[in-house]
Amino acid sequence: MTRLISFCLDNKLVVLLALLLLGGWGLLVAPFDWDLRGLPRDPVPVDAIPDLGENQQIVFTEWPGRSPRDVEDQITYPLTSALMGVPQVRTVRSYSYFGFSTVYVIFEEGADFHDSRSRILEKLASLPAGTLPRGVQPALGPDATALGQVFMYTLQGRSPEGHPVGGWDPQELRTIQDFQVRDALLAAEGIAEVASVGGHRREYQVEVDPAALRLHGVGLADVVRAVREGNQEVGARTLEINRVEYVVRGTGFYREPDDIAASVITARDNVPVTVGDVAHVTEGPAWRRGALDVGGAEAAGGIVVVRYGENPLAAIERVKERIAAIAPSLPERTLPDGTVSKVTIVPFYDRTGLIHETLDTLGEALRLEILITVLVIVIMLRSLGGSLLVAGLLPVAVLITFVAMKTGGVDANIVALSGIAIAIGTMVDMGVILIENVQRRLDEARPDQDRRRVVRDAAAEVAPAILTAVLTTVISFLPVFTLTAAEGKLFRPLAFTKTFAILASLVLAIVFLPPLAHLTLARRRPGWLAALSRPADRIPHWLRGRLTGGVVALVALLLLADVWRPLGLDRPLLLHALFALLAVAGLLLLFAGFQRVYPRLLAAFLARRLRFLLLPLVVIVGGLTIWLGFDRVFAFLPGAGPQAERGDGSGWARAWSGPRHAFPGLGQEFMPPLDEGSFLYMPTTMPHASMGEALDVLSKLDRAMLTVPEVSQVVGKLGRAETALDPAPISMIETVINYVPEYGVDAGGDRVRQWRDHIRSADDIWDEIVAAAKLTGTTSAPKLQPISTRLVMLQSGMRAPMGVKVKGPSLEAI
Repeated sequence: MTRLISFCLDNKLVVLLALLLLGGWGLLVAPFDWDLRGLPRDPVPVDAIPDLGENQQIVFTEWPGRSPRDVEDQITYPLTSALMGVPQVRTVRSYSYFGFSTVYVIFEEGADFHDSRSRILEKLASLPAGTLPRGVQPALGPDATALGQVFMYTLQGRSPEGHPVGGWDPQELRTIQDFQVRDALLAAEGIAEVASVGGHRREYQVEVDPAALRLHGVGLADVVRAVREGNQEVGARTLEINRVEYVVRGTGFYREPDDIAASVITARDNVPVTVGDVAHVTEGPAWRRGALDVGGAEAAGGIVVVRYGENPLAAIERVKERIAAIAPSLPERTLPDGTVSKVTIVPFYDRTGLIHETLDTLGEALRLEILITVLVIVIMLRSLGGSLLVAGLLPVAVLITFVAMKTGGVDANIVALSGIAIAIGTMVDMGVILIENVQRRLDEARPDQDRRRVVRDAAAEVAPAILTAVLTTVISFLPVFTLTAAEGKLFRPLAFTKTFAILASLVLAIVFLPPLAHLTLARRRPGWLAALSRPADRIPHWLRGRLTGGVVALVALLLLADVWRPLGLDRPLLLHALFALLAVAGLLLLFAGFQRVYPRLLAAFLARRLRFLLLPLVVIVGGLTIWLGFDRVFAFLPGAGPQAERGDGSGWARAWSGPRHAFPGLGQEFMPPLDEGSFLYMPTTMPHASMGEALDVLSKLDRAMLTVPEVSQVVGKLGRAETALDPAPISMIETVINYVPEYGVDAGGDRVRQWRDHIRSADDIWDEIVAAAKLTGTTSAPKLQPISTRLVMLQSGMRAPMGVKVKGPSLEAI
């Protein structure tokens, strides 16, 4: 340690260049949306939360018009049996629906995502002949997970001012989505799929007349054959006329319904019988199993799915760039009242806001920690230079942590970034310990003593203790690195980032702080600076230090109050500053008072050590009782076990009844709820409801929920989008509800509260939504949010955090 510190003190230029290099590298890979004026950035992939889903691949097979029983027997069962033999497969889950089958292949934890897709494709290509019905072709789902649904939008007709004006029917909007918008967005880098949903797909429909079939003596199979064979072009040879080559071909692609009607089925007495003779050919909407509703009006739109392993934030930004590029080319028309209606892409779910809020949480934590560090160190150490050195340690350590995350492949999300926020306290401690010791040694040193040697000895004195403390913290996190499955995906990023941050601060404290302390704290002032400071030197040293510290502390306190705003955004800054002053002063006075009385307390406790040990014992037993519950901790006592629930009427049972109900134990939750800024309302309606009935229910629910003042946008989907990630039946409704934030900015630039007085939290908004959405024939849903619901459905196939599946060979047996 001493040799390392001596080397850094002797080679300050090398150390400073290394510090600039690491800091610059951290700026280039930081997950924040920073503009570095043309410098190439390759940020750490960032999402709101980690993807807790299993390594799961989806095999999707369509067989239109077949019942779930037929799909199960002829498609789902053969595919499930065949895919069980794929290497590293842990389990196979399958579901059969009307017209399609979905098979979920779950691989072992260590299986590579893309390699598992290749293995499934090999197995599907090698299926024996006759395994599946003729014409049925299974397809592999997109290379993404359900958590990859990061951007959803609708197509709406809007005026040049941006107001909804309509003027486009669902069929036109679906055509624009399928042939213009979808292809443009799919070309964005990192996008695995753009699934269309809602509206009506255009198709040619042939309505056969049975009486005409009998009259002309043809069958339905003949009509099908004529329609199929008529839609093709035939290539022939070439002709050379006057030394010019002409290509001979037969044109036959259908361009309009009359082309289909003119297709010849057969001939009777040299008279052709065409499709138009036995059927009526028209244009109409295709059969569909999904719809989209915006505030009570049917619409069309799409769902953008990010490829597995891509940076969701960067992918969404590229999608928005594509939207801006194609916006001028989208069609427009003039309505009868003279209003110009232009098709506009309107997002209703955009994870960018949630991701930025996640990053802002870390940014705010860093700002608060830096200001508190400056405030406390200036007051406690009375050293402006030392406080600035320690405060400057934090952002540089965080930048180095980003470098380690980029190199180690750790994505940034709210869990990973919370590891950095948790480590901030330890990061500050190392700098405080080293700077405090250096400052104390410099104050005690003789004027003629070598300042470099003083800094070296002071740093070397505390360096082993700092290293031991850091290694103890790192080793204590080793069990977290061994977690697997969903637990490992959730907590390993936190352990990595916390370890990276602590190690980065250790390197800064041992390698970079001693040279910087020698430059700023141990150097004598230049002549010109000494001349300028002569008037200030007349002030006593103790008073000058307190004045300087007071000014810096006051500035830090005002900045802290402005960033923190503990009393709410609508209160003046002076009140926030007063509250922050009282909070900081109260804590410091508490610590100072404890420091004064500690020797007497320690002597008293040592004199009565056995009686004092009862206090921590009571605290331990009380904590265990609150955590595990009274029954589990005191199960050995008569009348206190679970059998007391039945009650025997004894005095013991009556005596322990109160504590048992007062301390049932703390509830357990795998993952705390995340405020996503939107809800996912998923009511249940009758499973046999038709498309028209379900769409009517969806429209009424959306209009009712829009009556809640805090709700800004309601977009509902029923059935499935055209993606393997969404095998939903018609009776399944998913409504994305966006609500306004609690505080906003008015026209004058002032921050105002946007919620009603009795609305104090997002739970109150949910209660208002549930009350407004009461509708006969539907049941309400638990409080759900888009991301958390996707995770639940991805893991269990259910749309609630808790439920029961009842299975059996038949309905009668169940």
